[in-house]
Amino acid sequence: MTLKALKSQLSQFLILVFLLTASGYAKTIKGIVYSKTDQLPIPGVLVKVLNTNIITHTDFDGKFTLEINDKTAILQFSFLGYKAQQIPIDYKKNFKVYLEENTSTLDEIIVLDDVESIQPNQFISNRGLSHVLGMPPSNLNTESYATIQENGFKSVTLNPLSTFSVDVDGASYSNIRRYINGGSLPPIDAVRVEEMINYFDYNYKIPKKKPFSINTELSYAPWNDNHLLLHVGLKGKTIDMKDALHSNIVFLLDVSGSMNNPNKLPLVKSSLKLLLEKLRPEDRVAIVVYAGNSGLVLPSTSCSEKEEILKALDNLRAGGSTAGGAGLKLAYKVAEENFITNGNNRIVLATDGDFNVGQSSNGDMLRLIENHRDKGIGISVLGFGMGNYKDDKMEIIANKGNGNYAYIDNLLEAKKVLVNEFGGTFFTIAQDVKFQLEFNPAEVEKYRLIGYENRLLNEDDFEDDTKDAGEIGAGHTVTALYEIIPKAPKKELDQNLKYQDVKLNEYAKKSKDLVTLKLRYKQPGTSKSKLLEQEVKARPLVINSTSNNFRFSAAVAGFGMLLRDSEYKGNITWDKITLLAKRARGEDELGYRGEFIRLVNSAKLLDQSRLQKD
Repeated sequence: MTLKALKSQLSQFLILVFLLTASGYAKTIKGIVYSKTDQLPIPGVLVKVLNTNIITHTDFDGKFTLEINDKTAILQFSFLGYKAQQIPIDYKKNFKVYLEENTSTLDEIIVLDDVESIQPNQFISNRGLSHVLGMPPSNLNTESYATIQENGFKSVTLNPLSTFSVDVDGASYSNIRRYINGGSLPPIDAVRVEEMINYFDYNYKIPKKKPFSINTELSYAPWNDNHLLLHVGLKGKTIDMKDALHSNIVFLLDVSGSMNNPNKLPLVKSSLKLLLEKLRPEDRVAIVVYAGNSGLVLPSTSCSEKEEILKALDNLRAGGSTAGGAGLKLAYKVAEENFITNGNNRIVLATDGDFNVGQSSNGDMLRLIENHRDKGIGISVLGFGMGNYKDDKMEIIANKGNGNYAYIDNLLEAKKVLVNEFGGTFFTIAQDVKFQLEFNPAEVEKYRLIGYENRLLNEDDFEDDTKDAGEIGAGHTVTALYEIIPKAPKKELDQNLKYQDVKLNEYAKKSKDLVTLKLRYKQPGTSKSKLLEQEVKARPLVINSTSNNFRFSAAVAGFGMLLRDSEYKGNITWDKITLLAKRARGEDELGYRGEFIRLVNSAKLLDQSRLQKD
């Protein structure tokens, strides 16, 4: 080698050493962001390396990971409702950040189009955080929700009976959480109050002989001191998963072009991998996909061969148009061919809801679902993504198909639905569960059911065993609230009817019953319902003497009414909701109630910002 060549190589080597020294070796930074107030992790926090375009956000556990090659870098942490922090880089394994709540109004809302402009104590707008999460601008948003006409008060003398089907879905809550964490209040029709209430678990009595226990409490409505609030809760019995029915599950996966976002198909894959961990070798899984065409990606396969199932999931790619109708037919065909008598036969549809039925009408699709439901094949729906989310379609598919409906906005939500609540999501313990409440006109002037607008039934439907209603899964809790206007002292019954008189019988006068609660249900696989009855006395407790179950569910109901700007919200405020929820938080082992409190505070700030703009 010549001296000239040697000098050239030495020069290149010195330049490389200089570049490596100047830039530093790339290092992985991992950490967790907590709330300083309650020491719980905060999901959705924006983590940014100052003076760069390097950004990420925390997951539901408050965790984040960044690749950084600058030892002098400064990280900035920003989240709606908290004071932003700037912290020098720290290569420790347990990098922890504690954010302090900001209880003032939003001083400034910014967007992330220019990430260099983010300064301490600035907040991220819907457009900004949505940009990070892959959501299109609001002018391209085509999400759709069924219109909800909120239940009003009904006169007991004219409508003594209130009848509805149970609903254990929690999709609405996780969906509005996505909106609020993204920096905007949700559309009014995205707020289904009963689903918000039923997102949370409640500490009800464990049933012994019957499929579920019935739990009632009566107190005063936090939003109107002159009104009563009746809390009704069911608790489903748990089952030992070792003894659970064998499962024949068909994953029906949307792989159309609209699913080509990180929070869609990749999250679908990760979610279903969590579910696979709960399935036993005796269970079977098939995978059907649909895009421009539908196809069988994996024939029904024993879960003893999980590597084959995982391989099929990993190979999925998004692209093409949506042809959901053909995919649904194929999924039912596969489920029928592998039907397990006295087993758990179910389709799990994962989609953003952009579900075109092709040449078939929506009516044909629903009849297909109902027909197979009657044959013992249910369908559960997992919603993903944002921007073109079709909530109205997915809710009705699950309702008609005797299945659950959940919205998956992150992997921890997938864990909640598919792992923590596995028994409730996949194993039905009671079918066609219906409530009917008969109010005593001697004690009640008017009443209204809070939520359940799309679950109302006719009076005659209660005893009609051919009428479809909701299902309760193993370990599930179901909660319903009634707001009640009590009878004024010495007030006579309405006597202004032309063709009839309204008179009280002796039992109504003497019993002091507020309401008789009736419940019908079928054991799985049977066609005749069973009846349970329970009276509730007109003896309200002061609200501070009620259980955490009562007060927390009331806080969630108040939150829903404020989000809907309900005409029945009375004097409830964001601060009242926060205080009520904090006092009813209880043990909160998984942190869901703590997260709710933070969500209320974020909604308050967004509402104040909106009012300032108006």
